Parts: sequence; C-alpha cells; structure tokens
Amino acid sequence: MVEMPTEAEILAQLPAARERERIAAETEPRAASARYDRRSRRIVIELTSGCMFAFPAEYGQGLRGATAEQLSSVEVVSGGSLLIWEGLDAALAVPGLLSGMFGSRAWMRELGRAGGTVRSEAKAQASRENGKKGGRPRKAGPQADAPLASEKKRRVA
Repeated sequence: MVEMPTEAEILAQLPAARERERIAAETEPRAASARYDRRSRRIVIELTSGCMFAFPAEYGQGLRGATAEQLSSVEVVSGGSLLIWEGLDAALAVPGLLSGMFGSRAWMRELGRAGGTVRSEAKAQASRENGKKGGRPRKAGPQADAPLASEKKRRVA
C-alpha cells in the first residue's frame, strides 16, 4: 500500500516546487496563446518570446480525425507549458512540440511509418523510369573504390 503524504509534508514541498516552476518559466518555451487555423489546418502557437510555431493538426497525438470545431477548443494551461483539448482528452507539452515531439514514442513511430508510405505521381514516375534503366542503382559500399585483387597483383609485380 502506498502512503499518501501528509498535509504538512505537502506544504513543506511547496517552496521548492514554486522555485522549480519559476526556473522552468524562465528557461523553457511557453505559449502565450494557441489557436486552430482552419485554412492551413494547423495548430498555431504564439510563444511568450513573441515567436510563432505551427504544426499540422493531424501530427498531434489525439488530434487526428478531430473536427475543426474540436480542434478550435484548444486551451493553454500550466503557465503556458501545456496545450489541452478537453473534448478530445488530448494534451501536448509546448517544449516537446518545439523539439518535434508530437506525442509519445509510439505515436512518433507511427508518424514515421506513415511518412515513409507517402505516394505521389512524381514518385511513381521516378520508379517507372528507374525500372526502364534496370531498377534502383546499387549503393556504393566501402569496397567500391578498393582495387580488385587482380589489380593489386599487377601493381606489386
């Protein structure tokens, strides 16, 4: 059984917690505001530094498939360190978003897999052209520039 801290223990930890929050607010990026841009289908974050950051809504864990109305309900909480969508039960950390983390590791793996399967007419055309030439060229390995054994013998002789 886990023991719950007493009220006195909690109160004793408050000054240290407030100091950690103050340091984080000074050193980590924080959101001043956030909104959903329907035209670009992106979440737009204005940071307290005055910079802006935007990302495609479908990249955010828990946001894929959400309606424009649901995405527009974004709220900035926790002193600007967190974006939440209560109706979607989704939350994203602002510092994580700015470092390219749009969710958990499993979510990022899923995004990576989806990115590799993108198909376009340009890719299809390039594949057809490569097929006419015998397929994709072989990658040159570390031995590509090394002389053949028969060439080594000739050089020595």
